[in-house]
Amino acid sequence: MNKVELFGIQFNNFDFRDLADYLENTVAAGEPTYLLTCNVDHVMCMQKDALFRRIYRDAHAVVADGMPIVWTSRLAGKSLKQRVAGSDLLTELGLWLEAKRYRLFFLGAAEGVAEEARRRLLERFPALSIVGCYSPPYGFETMEDENRKIVAMIREAKPDILLVGVGAPKQEKWIYRHYREYGVPVSIGVGATFDFLAGKVKRAPVWMQRAGLEWSWRLMCEPGRLWRRYLVQDVKFIRLMLAEWRKAREAQRSAVRPGPRFARFPNNDTDRGGTINHGEQGRMPD
Repeated sequence: MNKVELFGIQFNNFDFRDLADYLENTVAAGEPTYLLTCNVDHVMCMQKDALFRRIYRDAHAVVADGMPIVWTSRLAGKSLKQRVAGSDLLTELGLWLEAKRYRLFFLGAAEGVAEEARRRLLERFPALSIVGCYSPPYGFETMEDENRKIVAMIREAKPDILLVGVGAPKQEKWIYRHYREYGVPVSIGVGATFDFLAGKVKRAPVWMQRAGLEWSWRLMCEPGRLWRRYLVQDVKFIRLMLAEWRKAREAQRSAVRPGPRFARFPNNDTDRGGTINHGEQGRMPD
């Protein structure tokens, strides 16, 4: 599968069908891996967080979870197929996950939210196999005993896919530290997905999602928590977007620019305008 490089990130050029193929192959291989769902907030966080950059560098797969990233790919002339949002994963692939009988584990959200998300999903996809739900306490990532407990819980449940919804970059950093230890074939950070599925946070209308305006909907719903992210941090993304566009234009110009023209150097005496009489014993004539 081809990749697209933007912002120093290697994106897998996936649509949801490609993602399903990737999940099938990765689960079959059985080795622990993680997949990242990259949005504008992730790109901006990487600019100042060295660990987050390393997590992206080492990722087994990265998908574009944000229309501005897809738009940037089009401006740069290397179009990503579509937005593959972590929040859409379970609804887009629900029937397929049912048929494959993959075992899922939900980690994250407030107490009872992941359970409610499971209940609602099972109403829609009754054969979905959700083998565990757990809502960790606030600050769990720094609690050694709590992390041992979570790892043991996951290992016992033996899921094929672990979905972690505790917000970025916390969820990606937790996965990065522990994914080899708990040994699940695929781990994915899914942000507020459990809140959306449980009806605790209302998702933006579909037309706003397609228009790349989901951020404005979320800002209206949670202004106190999200104003800094969207109005201060993420607005700087425009500069990165333009930088990718300029880089692509320069690459195109270099590709069509004619090469340098070199003067033809003479390679024999005739080219120098005739023969030279070297005289006796190779001496130049007086």
